[in-house]
Amino acid sequence: MADTLEVTVLNAQNLPNVEKFGKKSDPLCEITFRGIKKKTKHLENTLTPAWNEKLEFELQGKPLQAHDALEVAIKDYEKVGRNRLLAQSTILLRDAVRSPTKSMDSTVPLSDHSKRKLEGATVSVSVKAPADATPAAGAVGAVDAAGQPIAGGEAGVPGQDPGTGLGGTPTGIPRTDRSTLSDKEQDYQVKVKVWEARKLQGGSLHPCVRVMLLGQQKQTKIKKSTNEPYYNETFFFPSNISPKALYDENVEFRIYDSQKYRSDSKIGGFKFDLGVVYDCPKHALLRKWLLLTDIEDTTSGVKGYLKVSVTIVGPGDEPPIDKDDGSTDADIESNVLRATGTKLSPATFWLKIFRGEDLPQMDTAAFQGMKKVFGVDDEDKELVDPFLKMYFAGKKAQTRTITGCDHPEWNEELRVGLKFPSMCDRVKLLVRDWDRLSGDDSIATTFINLNEISIRTEGAGFLPTFGPCFLNLYGAPREFSVISDTYEELNDGKGTGCAYRGRILCELGTILGELPEIDVLDIPEEDVMTVMPYLRRRKYQLFGCFLEANMVHDVESALEFELSIGNYGNKFDANVNPMPSSTQPTNAVFDGSNYYYLPWGESKPCVVVSSEWEDIEFRLGAYNIIKKLATRIETCLENITSAKAAKSPPAEVATLIITLLDDIVVMGSVTLPPVAPERKVGNNLDKLIYDHRCKELKSMAEEAYKLKENATDIDAAIGDIDTFLAQAKALLIESQNSMPDVIIWMITGSKRVAYHRIPAYDILYTPEIATRGVQCGNTMTITLRYPGKKGEKGEKSLKVPCQLRVKLWLGLEKYQREWNKMETEGIMAVYAETYENHIHVPALKWTTKGMSRHKWSDESGDVKLSKERFVAPKGWNFDGEWFISPELSLEYDADTGRKTFVDDCFENQMRVPGLSWQAATVAYTDVHGDTMTARDEIQCPENWDWDDVWQVDMNRAVDEEGWEYCVESTMGGYGPVERAYHLCRRRRFVRSRTRQPEAKHIAKKKKKEAAAQEGWEYAPLFTMKFHAKEKKMDMCRRRRWHRRLVASDPNASPVFFFEFGGGSHSESEDDDSKEKEKDKKKKKTRYAPRTYISYKSAHKYQLRAYIYQARDLIAADNDSFSDPFAHVIFCNQSQSTEKIMKTVCPTWDQTLIFEEVQICGDPNEIAMNPPPIVIEIFDHDNVGKADFLGRMTTTPTVKLSSSDSRVAKLQWYTVKYGKDYGGDILASFELFLMEEGDLPFVPPRRGNVYIVPSGIRPVLQRTGVELLVWGLRNMKKYQLLQVNSPMIEFEVGGQVMSTEIIKSLKKQPNFNEPTLFFDAMLPKEELYAPPLNMKVKDHREFGRKPTVGVCRIRSLQPYRCTPLEHDDLPDETHDSIDSAKASDVTLDVEKVSEEEEEMDLDDKDIDWWSKFYASIGDRAKSGKYLNKGYDLMKVYTSNLENVDDFNEFKDFVQTFPIERGKTDSDSDSDDDGDDNKGEVKGLIKVYPLPPDPNAEMPPRFFRELPPSDPQECVVRVYIIRGIDLQPKDDSGLSDPYLIVKLGDKKFDDKDSYIPNTLNPDFGKLYEFTTVIPIKKDLKVTVMDYDLIGKNDLIGSTTIDLENRYLSRNRGTCGIPQTYCKTGPNKWRDTQTPKEILRELCRQRIIKGPTFFGNNKVKVGTEIHGLDDFEGPDIVVNKHWGSEEERLSLYVLHTFNIVPEHVETRPLYTPVLPGIEQGKLQMFVDIFPSYLGVPPTPVEIAPRTATKYMLRMVVWNTKDVVMDETSITGEQMSDIYVKGWIDGVGDKQKTDIHYRSMDGEGMFNWRLLFPFSYLSAENVVVVKKKEHFWSLDSTETRVPARLMVQVWDNDKFSKDDFLGTIVMPLNQMPSPSKSSSSCSLDLLLDQPNGNGKAISLFQQKSIHGWWPVYNDEGEERELTGKVELEMELVTEEEHKEKECGSARKEPNAFPLLEKPKRPETSFLWFTSPWKTFKFIVWKKFKWYFIGGLITLLIVVFLALFFYNLPGTTLEAIFGV
Repeated sequence: MADTLEVTVLNAQNLPNVEKFGKKSDPLCEITFRGIKKKTKHLENTLTPAWNEKLEFELQGKPLQAHDALEVAIKDYEKVGRNRLLAQSTILLRDAVRSPTKSMDSTVPLSDHSKRKLEGATVSVSVKAPADATPAAGAVGAVDAAGQPIAGGEAGVPGQDPGTGLGGTPTGIPRTDRSTLSDKEQDYQVKVKVWEARKLQGGSLHPCVRVMLLGQQKQTKIKKSTNEPYYNETFFFPSNISPKALYDENVEFRIYDSQKYRSDSKIGGFKFDLGVVYDCPKHALLRKWLLLTDIEDTTSGVKGYLKVSVTIVGPGDEPPIDKDDGSTDADIESNVLRATGTKLSPATFWLKIFRGEDLPQMDTAAFQGMKKVFGVDDEDKELVDPFLKMYFAGKKAQTRTITGCDHPEWNEELRVGLKFPSMCDRVKLLVRDWDRLSGDDSIATTFINLNEISIRTEGAGFLPTFGPCFLNLYGAPREFSVISDTYEELNDGKGTGCAYRGRILCELGTILGELPEIDVLDIPEEDVMTVMPYLRRRKYQLFGCFLEANMVHDVESALEFELSIGNYGNKFDANVNPMPSSTQPTNAVFDGSNYYYLPWGESKPCVVVSSEWEDIEFRLGAYNIIKKLATRIETCLENITSAKAAKSPPAEVATLIITLLDDIVVMGSVTLPPVAPERKVGNNLDKLIYDHRCKELKSMAEEAYKLKENATDIDAAIGDIDTFLAQAKALLIESQNSMPDVIIWMITGSKRVAYHRIPAYDILYTPEIATRGVQCGNTMTITLRYPGKKGEKGEKSLKVPCQLRVKLWLGLEKYQREWNKMETEGIMAVYAETYENHIHVPALKWTTKGMSRHKWSDESGDVKLSKERFVAPKGWNFDGEWFISPELSLEYDADTGRKTFVDDCFENQMRVPGLSWQAATVAYTDVHGDTMTARDEIQCPENWDWDDVWQVDMNRAVDEEGWEYCVESTMGGYGPVERAYHLCRRRRFVRSRTRQPEAKHIAKKKKKEAAAQEGWEYAPLFTMKFHAKEKKMDMCRRRRWHRRLVASDPNASPVFFFEFGGGSHSESEDDDSKEKEKDKKKKKTRYAPRTYISYKSAHKYQLRAYIYQARDLIAADNDSFSDPFAHVIFCNQSQSTEKIMKTVCPTWDQTLIFEEVQICGDPNEIAMNPPPIVIEIFDHDNVGKADFLGRMTTTPTVKLSSSDSRVAKLQWYTVKYGKDYGGDILASFELFLMEEGDLPFVPPRRGNVYIVPSGIRPVLQRTGVELLVWGLRNMKKYQLLQVNSPMIEFEVGGQVMSTEIIKSLKKQPNFNEPTLFFDAMLPKEELYAPPLNMKVKDHREFGRKPTVGVCRIRSLQPYRCTPLEHDDLPDETHDSIDSAKASDVTLDVEKVSEEEEEMDLDDKDIDWWSKFYASIGDRAKSGKYLNKGYDLMKVYTSNLENVDDFNEFKDFVQTFPIERGKTDSDSDSDDDGDDNKGEVKGLIKVYPLPPDPNAEMPPRFFRELPPSDPQECVVRVYIIRGIDLQPKDDSGLSDPYLIVKLGDKKFDDKDSYIPNTLNPDFGKLYEFTTVIPIKKDLKVTVMDYDLIGKNDLIGSTTIDLENRYLSRNRGTCGIPQTYCKTGPNKWRDTQTPKEILRELCRQRIIKGPTFFGNNKVKVGTEIHGLDDFEGPDIVVNKHWGSEEERLSLYVLHTFNIVPEHVETRPLYTPVLPGIEQGKLQMFVDIFPSYLGVPPTPVEIAPRTATKYMLRMVVWNTKDVVMDETSITGEQMSDIYVKGWIDGVGDKQKTDIHYRSMDGEGMFNWRLLFPFSYLSAENVVVVKKKEHFWSLDSTETRVPARLMVQVWDNDKFSKDDFLGTIVMPLNQMPSPSKSSSSCSLDLLLDQPNGNGKAISLFQQKSIHGWWPVYNDEGEERELTGKVELEMELVTEEEHKEKECGSARKEPNAFPLLEKPKRPETSFLWFTSPWKTFKFIVWKKFKWYFIGGLITLLIVVFLALFFYNLPGTTLEAIFGV
């Protein structure tokens, strides 16, 4: 493997023998690499094993480094107990890293457990490292052999050439000049957030992301079965590093498929340097997409995308807020980073928009009506102005707006540019309606998913392409409303669309290599003509038969169901022809328990919808083939998994697998329907998808065949089948499904209530069964849902509006007769229908005069339907005359379906003013005032019994006698107080009745002769709900007439319409002439007949629901319980179980029998597809309605004959509360056909209920449940009061037992009698085992016993064990040490404490920290500790409880959390929201008991228990250090301090905070005296100190001291490796090893210990000798104790007890409970007080540094290079010397030796360097403030290095560096005595040098010459020599012999004279005369003399020529 280290363990020689009695050891070899352990097999009875076994270790992306090592441990294999260590060693891997072959063979010596060498013992291994162990060339951050960066490694930017920046800008982000960055190390924190990944290559991936940065590696969680995982995980990488080094650090992201363990598990990666992040604004690269590639080959293609944020936080930086608000997704293309070499091609998406259809009305018709009135515009226009917008990757384009048209023809091409491959997943198409005055409205939104229209497979993929094809639009209901629509957001694509809103014809394509110049183009006419074939339509018929409608929730008025496809069938849309698309409006009838149903009886309403669509059978048929394959695989895979979980025989599971593989081979070989050219609707995408599917199916079939032939492992086969399922689902995509979904709506009146969408392909009929829809013509059960968000979230989403059982069929018109053939029992019946309407006029009573609707009309009253105008269509004839057909619900009484019913009547009285009350004219009425029979004359109906006599209803607003008063009864307004003006009064009498038990609990029709004859139904208004009985307020009535039609021609169309002339609502029925005249002018209207499927009779069934129990139900009450009952719904009946009070794990053990369930249809079909059973669980409340707890759905086992011997086994069904888990219910169901044979016997009764019969109920077994109930802990307040006197009530298997009452929880939280024992009959099968329930009850005043908490143990399987045998017990048992023996123990301890301690002088530098650092492998800080062979401790990397050997200290007691249910408003005031309200300490053992009650019981497990009384203990808490704490300050650091709390005592170390660090060394000891278990929880909190404001919480950790105290792993005080009475490892326990061994044997019931002298001991059956552990070659350490104690300690090490250790505990906060906030290393010692005074605590205080003063005198320099040339042309330098201790204080420098001509400088200058040195770690401790405003100093530790540099001074430019020397103070080069012998060879790091190292800390003073050099060239160059004298003194010595810096007073030690420098050494501009004398005159004096002479001559000549003219004139003319 490319990322694997291979280690071959060859052999070992001369291993020690630890076996006795002549037997040799059984060695095995254990290799540990980077914390991962692997081991070889063991070889028996040999001391020279030859394993020759290969072990492989994954490097996990972290390269192999030279310091990596293998830890080798050879152990003796033991069948019982731990394997014993024989020898150990460490093998460094540096040779393998440096080797060209990346391999090494090594034979190393072995040592024993104390690191002492074993003579002659060796082990040989062979190591092979991966070939790519070093960074690959070309990778980001890789270097060549010379250490120079390799080109081509920088991160590029999407879509740009190298060098371009983010966002595609030409300039990009300016890169920082690296040379300007500082070399000073600072604290940084790099925050990396991994958001999500998309488009990862592969299917059914389990991806995880690894982030590698700063030598650290972190990994996200694994997301299963997705190639678009969402992580949202944050990682922190703190580091102390210089900005320059940080700039070059690489961050690497790798994404792996975790289900693979091969080299190809890596999907892709991305790598870049942090300089990219550093150069971003605020040093943050936020929400960028990384284009994943193969890092070694970036040209291999795109592997996916990863969204990350990287932020660098340095001192003083304010990190930006990184919130994913979706802004980056809006323009994804500009947020992609790519590696150099990865090409993103420019591309263009073009979308041709041809036309739209069926768009809904979006504008009001008011303005159009006004235009017609004023004659402005007589043309009818569609009220929508559509235009379309295309969105992709933040870009958009838009078509033009076409006004007044619902079928627009745009014929435009939209174009958007992109970089390919694109990150954006889909193209968004938004159709909007343009509005002139208001904002544009959304019509609908749809998306084109690019993953569905393109394939990314290498070599066989294709670019995104689509169409020409129609895209369907879905959104809110189509009905237009002027006011705001509740569901408008559905039109914007937010949520699931509930209605069809049109469709658009479009085509999409991709052009690579170019970007669009124009966004919108007109489509040429010839291209428009090419899509004409795609407009060809064929006629389809959609049939639906509604069998049942139950679970109806809303019953405001009559219900009807509408079936539609597209806009066809929409009864509210006037643009489509009327169709029989809806059922007859019917009133719902009560089902007897909770819901309502529609009483369709034996006549099932049918609906028919005719429509016209494109013929895309080839698309939907192929989809159905693949869907059936995927469904088959998924179903069989579930069966296989269930069989495996049920531990079925492997042969049975293998048979299931082979059968499934055969099916995959057969179904994968099916030929898909080809794209027939004659259809004219196939396009390029169809052909590409067809080829891809055929190839994948063929490959799947071949792989399945190979798996069938070669599979040997069931688990591996299941994994491969899971891959097949993922492949099938990946093919299950059809983006070009242009046929709209079928939608069923539940309608009441004109209101749409609930809906359900069914894909058309599911019910599509094709002649070939393989391509036919899986639900075509089959009975299916669908659950309607409310539209919009309310149907998806909130309380309404928990309700079921209605459940339907329907048959649907969709197919071409030519196949419509196949619909009739599918129904074998029912007969299709067609009826013409009309309604006769009347109104009530007081004078005329019922009449048709003056009606607003027609005398004869349809159900709505809108269409006039006279009987005479019905004409039978062609091929059909009327069968009989018109007959009255009453509405179905009129045949049912009000008490139908109810078990109890309350009859009522009102007694009425009246009076004349001034007289007394007397009987009214109408003495008895109903609530509406209608006359009814006197109450004494009302007879009890048949099959009912009266419960009591008539009683006055006093539960109303009435007076003392039940009267209510009003002025006039017809006006209403009754009140309870009598007034003088009241003339009427009434009172209500009620009487309840109950159905007789022997009566059938089904709905019985009651035929009303009057109703049958008349058939009228009444209502106050035609728009209101109708009822059967006439009432006073009724003003309207109607009745329904039917006339049957029969087909006279076998070929007659089953779908037809009646045609009528139109009519107005306002026309008079009397004026026939006017009516006829209007009919002539009106257009003809079409009306569809009613269609039913009539059954002669329904088959009768009996359902038996066996409801046994439930578990983990939701706690709905405040007392953490519920009062659950189950409500079972089946068809038109429902029943409820008993109410089980105060439990969430109820056991009902009840059988519900549903008698005479009438189901229409073929029984065989019912057996294959039975109606569903719905179970809803509620919480009973005495006040208010029951609370919903969850719902589950299943189907029964159908038995058609009495000979069916199948048994309906109980099964667990998951209960869902919405989408959340709501518990489980154990039940089974049987459905018996009552017409075939006798039914099984009725189950036995328990009271009034039937129980679950034997044979179905679980088989019970006598079982013992042994409970150790130790006590209660941390009980939170309940109802504002503390829990003080609790007890625990246990319930399992129907048995209840209680503990005793704890009198005071504060004083004694343990139970005095902690054991309980259940002898219970529990199910033998674990599947049926009940949970163990605990109720904690508090005993309070006035006898109150509130339940303050519960605990439920769902499964007892983890606690099952084998019962003990009496032979297993030892002959004698031992009591544990009690307080009576404390004096003896104390005496021994005192003897030990009086012995003298002797320590070597060399031990003075050895402290506890030396031992700690040696144990973690830090040799630099451990000093000489390892050389002395002292003990090491175990440093755990986790909590001590999480160590596997200790199992969370659960060996004695476990902790069970206590929870509560609903939070009461009167709940705890201090409740922090934690669900944990307390803890139960205890343990459980479950084991079988003898079936015979008289047989001897097995021994109990809980024996030899320690006293349960509270024990006083001394607890010492040692806090070592913090690791990687989370920063809380703006500087990226924290000021941590500790708060340690145990019980009421708290240590707050706020004053001792450690400033400015994330890795503090605390070194703190806190000692508590506590009482366990009263105060048992130790909480350690790390806080961040803030000067202003509240201190911040960094994190905390809590330790349960009780578990450690009680554990037999002895977690009280870790035992060391050796027993030392003195020295650094002095014994620190209160008990000696011998005493600990004795107590441990007593606790574990082991015989012994028995000592034979001082060097042998027998424990149990084994004898141990001291020679077995120490051996003959061991040198006895003088610190060791007696032999007897040493031997006892060695034996203790063979037990599984806690060693001396340091544990590493993660810190968490309540705000982020799952995210670690750092770690804390610590350990805890617990000393019981009865054992005496504990020894002196361990000193762990942090190491303190010693303050030193380094006095350095700079005497002279020589041979310093001349760096400048003077104005006189001479080589010179202005030399000065600079010195400092690295990281400490400011740099100091000498004065300047000016104008050194020969490199010699004289200074006599003293530099003083104070520093603090930590000798144990050889580091300098630096404390300084980061900024002048910083409150505290920051402590850092740096190497003790003296830096000396020689510089050349420049006044007007930067000083020039000449040379340097770096000298570590503890290992500095020895100087030369003279300058002539000083050379580079003195340096320790000089190749071939001869330098010697000395330590200034040992030598104290030194004087001599050292070379200075310059490394800027290719080779190191000697640039001078410097004479120094150094003296190192402590701070006290410096104060005694004080001296000043430079040459200041006191000038002593030594006395420094002013140097005698040459006269030429001066600063030129401060001494002008010296400058002229020594610089100018010396060089240019002759130039000055010549210039002066020349000047005099020039002056002379000037004067001469100036006076010459005048003198000449004077001489000539005598003037």
